[in-house]
Order: sequence, then structure tokens, then C-alpha cells
Amino acid sequence: MKANHPPFPTAFSLAALAALTTLGSCVAPSKAPPPPRPAPSHLPAPRPLPSPPPKDWRDAPQTPGTWNWSNAGGQSVARFAPPGGSPIASLTCDRASGLVLLARQGHGTGAVPMQISTSAGTRPVLSEPARSQGGTIAAALRPRDPLLDTIAFSRGRFAFEAAGEPTLYLPSWPELSRVIEDCR
Repeated sequence: MKANHPPFPTAFSLAALAALTTLGSCVAPSKAPPPPRPAPSHLPAPRPLPSPPPKDWRDAPQTPGTWNWSNAGGQSVARFAPPGGSPIASLTCDRASGLVLLARQGHGTGAVPMQISTSAGTRPVLSEPARSQGGTIAAALRPRDPLLDTIAFSRGRFAFEAAGEPTLYLPSWPELSRVIEDCR
């Protein structure tokens, strides 16, 4: 048998719908969560994460500082230092030994692997413990070593890496060429 439903809502169903609507509007508004509490002031602020190394060393920002040349004690020296700081890299013509010393800030025992990247390519070098002292690691090169020319003629800058130390991105300025030529 077929159920017979009226075509229009009945008074009872309209009253029930009105009651449900009224009850739904009586719900208390939800409270917003309290604002986050500030961190206690006795804790140090977290240090920002270091930026990932660039895919190409030429895209890295240049290490802040300038090269300065001097001729002290018969040695032609170019030193790279940040503004108001002590030198972090140097190129020295040691006429007594007939060598050019390529040095940078760093620590290490024994021979420390280093790498020089220029626009002409990349070359590994080893520091010499006898020439490394006081927070500096150094490698000795012959004055006619092709690496010196690639540093001097690198397009704008070169990268100076050492194991366990941050990479230096140094400008290739005329002070370097002066030291190299003074040793030749």
C-alpha cells in the first residue's frame, strides 16, 4: 500500500522546524584560542639556520673586506681583512725561501687539505705545518706556479677553502698580482 503524504508541510512539521532553528541559534559562540604567550626572556633566542651552500661558488656572496699591500722587511705581502678586523687571508712573497705563501685563518694539525677555485678551474693544495702558525694555515707555491696566475686573472674573485673552516670568497684585486710579480 502506498503512503499518502500531504503535498505541503503540516503545521506540526513547521513548528518542529522553527523550534530546531531557534535552538541552533542559542548556541554560545565558541571562544577563540588565547594568543600565544611570549617566550620567557631568560632563554636565548634561537640562532638562525645557516643558509645552504650555493650550487656554484660564484653565486656565493663575497667575503666582506679589502686587500691591502705592504712591503715589510723585504717581503711583499697582500692581506685581506674585514672592515676593522685582522687579516683572514694573505699572499706573501718570501724572497729568502724563493716561495709564495698562500695563507688563511684556520686551525689544523699536520697538512690541512685546501682548495682554490678560480674561473679557470679548481685545484687542491696542502698546507705545510712548518709554515702554519698562530691560527693560520699556509701552503708554499713556487713563484711560477700556474695557480698564482689563475688567482690573479680569475674573473672577479676566487674561493679559498680549507678543511673544517668556512670558505672565503675573495676578490681578485691587483694587490695579489703585485705580490706574485715581486716574487718573479
